[in-house]
Amino acid sequence: MVVGCLIEHDNKVLLCKRKIEPSYGLWTLPAGYLEIGESAMEGAIRETREEANADVEVISPFVQLDIPLIGQTYIIFLAKLKKPHFSPGPESSECKLFSLDEIPFSSLSFSSMVVTLNLYVEDMKAGRKPKFHYGTINKRPGTSPSDIDAFTLEDHMQS
Repeated sequence: MVVGCLIEHDNKVLLCKRKIEPSYGLWTLPAGYLEIGESAMEGAIRETREEANADVEVISPFVQLDIPLIGQTYIIFLAKLKKPHFSPGPESSECKLFSLDEIPFSSLSFSSMVVTLNLYVEDMKAGRKPKFHYGTINKRPGTSPSDIDAFTLEDHMQS
């Protein structure tokens, strides 16, 4: 289980540049593996603190994405900064706020990040409050985790 936060601040989203493999040097939402003894929300808050030195308030769940080929499920929460302060943690080389039109889609770390941010941008550009999304990412067998073009999104539902 991978958990994280899509942090909204001043009509921008916070992304972190990875300082670790896989996907070294690519942008991601602050996210990581859930630890034993914590809830998905607690894990998402912890990962955000570790990767972006940011304290957040979770607003709602935003997306659940299953990736059967690699046995992962991603749960990403919408969140907002408690204070407008953030900086790279040990696994990040940079943290930056991006407007919707500035999101570096060609330099994102994983297909799950591409899907999550595309769904968010679609919701926002439609002028609606972000919905909850569920989907299955079918990765093409034999592709690397960093190959953000080798997948399809199936079973997409929103509420």
